[in-house]
Amino acid sequence: MAKTLKYKRVMLKLGGEALSGPQGIGIDPQRAEDIAQRVVEMHAMGVELAIVIGAGNLWRGRSGIERGMDRSTADYMGMLGTVMNALALMDAIERAGVVTRVQTAIEMRAVAEPYIRRRAMRHLEKGRVVIFGGGTGNPFFSTDTAAALRAVEIGAEVVIKATKVDGVYDSDPESNPDAVRFDTLSYIETLNRRLKVMDSTAISLCMENKLPIMVLDFWNKSDLPRALKGEQIGTLVSGD
Repeated sequence: MAKTLKYKRVMLKLGGEALSGPQGIGIDPQRAEDIAQRVVEMHAMGVELAIVIGAGNLWRGRSGIERGMDRSTADYMGMLGTVMNALALMDAIERAGVVTRVQTAIEMRAVAEPYIRRRAMRHLEKGRVVIFGGGTGNPFFSTDTAAALRAVEIGAEVVIKATKVDGVYDSDPESNPDAVRFDTLSYIETLNRRLKVMDSTAISLCMENKLPIMVLDFWNKSDLPRALKGEQIGTLVSGD
């Protein structure tokens, strides 16, 4: 199966909301199991998979900042939230039968390995899923940027931005029925149009390293395996 893959080593970027229940907050064990099932399917295809997940289901730093909270404090709280999500996801994936490791940018050795690039790559080579928690370890950077940074570091061939819509549109498709979906975009066009693919720092990092970004509907069971085989699914952001 691995021979049919276009992308062998993949960075999967999930928003924290992917783990939340109907209320949009907290960690829903059923959602974790749903994500784990898709991870198992990717693993069975022969994909070497790394994951970065946000913390929007647990903490939104903007809310604190708007009330006068120090930006660095708010960001560090968000980083801790990503570790909670990473541990929940690790548990679900391992219960589904795939060995998983969590590495954190902020050391907390009692619960996870510290981020070590070569160790992460070795885990991937051995068929383990690696979840990177704690963002970049620095305030003022998003988990989008963390995903782009780790993807470049480990030699990922694509960043898959998992969403609940089937690509990137010129406007919000939920509020505008006439919104137009893009099949492909260049990095520059994405930045100039201020399209909400990833933040500008993450897109610039991918552009500098010629790392494509694929935006697709993570919850459509057929789209993900087809995209990994190179079919045109969702929106591909690249230099072409």
